Amino acid sequence: MLSIVLGFETIVVFLGALVAFGLDALEPTVALVGGGVLVLVMVITLALAQFRIGAVIGTVVQAAIVASGFLVPVMFFIGGTFAATWVYCLVVGTRIDRRNAATDSTDI
Repeated sequence: MLSIVLGFETIVVFLGALVAFGLDALEPTVALVGGGVLVLVMVITLALAQFRIGAVIGTVVQAAIVASGFLVPVMFFIGGTFAATWVYCLVVGTRIDRRNAATDSTDI
């Protein structure tokens, strides 16, 4: 579930960086390089999403996206929405994994 949220969020952050560049909300270097680095980290985190380190890096990425709202205020809303979805998927995904592990151990 985390990889789905992060995948969609990667697209939104990429487009958000282009919007920040196009509207001159940020310096071109900050908008494009900063957005590109964030997108690159998110793509790497997609590969790690199935491991605990992926969840940790993803949570840090969520905080960075919400914090980017200080540069582009609409990112508070966008980042907050994705962060809430991220936390929900962490909680529900963990619950599902525990239930599946308990079911698998009783099937033997």
